[in-house]
Amino acid sequence: MQKIKPIFLSLFLSTCFCFNTSYASNSTNSSIKVSEGWARTSTPGQSVGAAYMTLTSTKNITLVQVDSTSAGSVEIHSMSMNNGVMKMRMLNKLDLVAGKPYKLAPGSFHLMLFDLKKPLKMGEKIDFTLHFKDRANKTSEVKVYVPAKDEQVSH
Repeated sequence: MQKIKPIFLSLFLSTCFCFNTSYASNSTNSSIKVSEGWARTSTPGQSVGAAYMTLTSTKNITLVQVDSTSAGSVEIHSMSMNNGVMKMRMLNKLDLVAGKPYKLAPGSFHLMLFDLKKPLKMGEKIDFTLHFKDRANKTSEVKVYVPAKDEQVSH
């Protein structure tokens, strides 16, 4: 019995500290890789959240919609600074060029979660369904789970 305990401890620790991974499942598009996903933790009463990830596709494709059971709606946003003024705007789509990683990160492209159903707690897995459309208008989706974490935690 003593020999089993270190194995369980090792499995527990590796499960708890694997924050740099996005967990994909139910993908109808194997040409898209989602990595480095995370969502910012939120506080009780906070109705808006943000999520980040890196999207890489082996072919030209467009992200056209994002859903999550954790929020009433999810929007794709861009953010930029212009003469000291932050500008954020909703995008109807995000075009991905084959082989080029698109990093959704603080201060850049990101996902905005509106009408949060409950606070996003540290370590909790947040689900997202990413909807894509290719140049022939064929649709596909990728479902990912990303951990909620504080911004101070390294990504």
